[in-house]
Parts: sequence; C-alpha cells; structure tokens
Amino acid sequence: MPITLINVLLVGAGGFIGSALRFIVGTWVMRTAGTPVFPYGTLTVNILGCLVIGLLAGLTEGRQLFSNEVRLLVFFGVLGGFTTFSAFGLETVVLLQDGRVFMGLANAGVQVIVCLTMVWIGLALGRALPSTFS
Repeated sequence: MPITLINVLLVGAGGFIGSALRFIVGTWVMRTAGTPVFPYGTLTVNILGCLVIGLLAGLTEGRQLFSNEVRLLVFFGVLGGFTTFSAFGLETVVLLQDGRVFMGLANAGVQVIVCLTMVWIGLALGRALPSTFS
C-alpha cells in the first residue's frame, strides 16, 4: 500500500479511536478490579485486541469484505492504537500457520526478549540522565 496523505490520515484517525478506547477500557478494568498489583487493564486490552484482529482477519481471509482504506483504518489505525500486541499476535500466528514455525517462534522470542531489553535499557538511560535534562 502506498504512503499517501489519505492513508496516513486514515491510520491516524483510527489510531485516535483505538488509543481512546484503550484508555477507556484499561481504566475501567483497573477501576473495577480495585487496587490490583497486576496490570489487568493492559492484559484485557491485549486479549480483546488479539481476539478482534483474529476474528476480522478470519472473516476477511479469502474474501474482499474490506477495502484497502477500511483495512488501514481498522487494522492499522483502530487496532494498532488499541494494542500493537494484536498485530504481533496475528503476524506470529500467520507465520506458524504458513508452516514457517522457526520464523514464528523467532518473531515471538525476538520481539519479547529484545523489546523488554530495550525497555530496561531505556529506563536505565532515562534514570542516568541528569535531572536538569528533563
């Protein structure tokens, strides 16, 4: 798909909707759970996002139910804003279903290990910066 202004705007508009929904759902779950020590809000958002992207991908597989513009709005925008974990989940499952087991497992392993490592490094760097920097 080409990067055009309309495509960027579709993804951005969908991202706004998805991010707002993530905030609403995550906040509601955490408020409902009381004062949990586990991030149930994020877990709920990731589970819902993965369910929805799987459902929509399954419905559209081999069918032309969505135009490219709707796919950009919904898959990249709304679901991408709601949780990028859904895209990660779909891409990993597709690799596994296509018989590319090594690639699927490598994707899962590298994404989790490298991304968590980058968070740790980012935290360490941020903490090491002088307070006058922030």
